[in-house]
Amino acid sequence: MKMMTCKELGGACDVEFRGNNFEEVAELSKMHGIEMYRKNDAQHLQAMKKMQDLMKDPESMQKWYESKKAEFSSLPDCK
Repeated sequence: MKMMTCKELGGACDVEFRGNNFEEVAELSKMHGIEMYRKNDAQHLQAMKKMQDLMKDPESMQKWYESKKAEFSSLPDCK
């Protein structure tokens, strides 16, 4: 199991997401984002805007995804 924070994934806080693979961590991050959106959290909304801008260019989004996936793979296992 490995861990990444909301900030490490482009978010706005230090909430930790733990998973056995990057896809699990990405899904937890997505759920957290939905929760923060519902709470109208200004910092998270700003981070979401940056991600939306990135998603407008599929090639850039793919590069971002692959770099985060590689970062996750390089992390040590956590408890």
